[in-house]
Amino acid sequence: MQPDWYDAWRDEAFKQLTARNAMLAKEFRLGHWSRYDYDLTIGRLLFSQDGAVKVVAEIQIAGTTSARASNWLWAWANSNLPDRLLSDAKQVRSFGEMNSIDELAQSYVTDEDDQLEALGWELSAVMSRICNGLGIYRCPGSDGGGLYLMLKTIEWAR
Repeated sequence: MQPDWYDAWRDEAFKQLTARNAMLAKEFRLGHWSRYDYDLTIGRLLFSQDGAVKVVAEIQIAGTTSARASNWLWAWANSNLPDRLLSDAKQVRSFGEMNSIDELAQSYVTDEDDQLEALGWELSAVMSRICNGLGIYRCPGSDGGGLYLMLKTIEWAR
């Protein structure tokens, strides 16, 4: 269930995210560093080259995709994640509940079209739009899925 306006609104969120991620790739070379690491205890995503951290981002967790389960799990519904990195995902859930958008208010979203990665990007884009994220970074998962992190701040390492 969802309101009539939601499909177009979601498509616009994806377009906005695509533009933001392109800007991050240009300005901070995201997607081009030899290594990334995330630390969920402090809420940071680090991009490195030759053993030196180059870019630092503060993050919130959007959710995960699972190729094995063929679904998306919102971060707010994952008890294995630290609560302090879930406030924005919880805001998305509230938005979904207030606007009767099931895919934002239910823990799992299934991948009916066998386009799991696209589903992860689209739902992350919705979170980025609702929460004014700077962009989304997808960390590949061991099962073919991914962990989607929303960037709240980003800067060159000092």
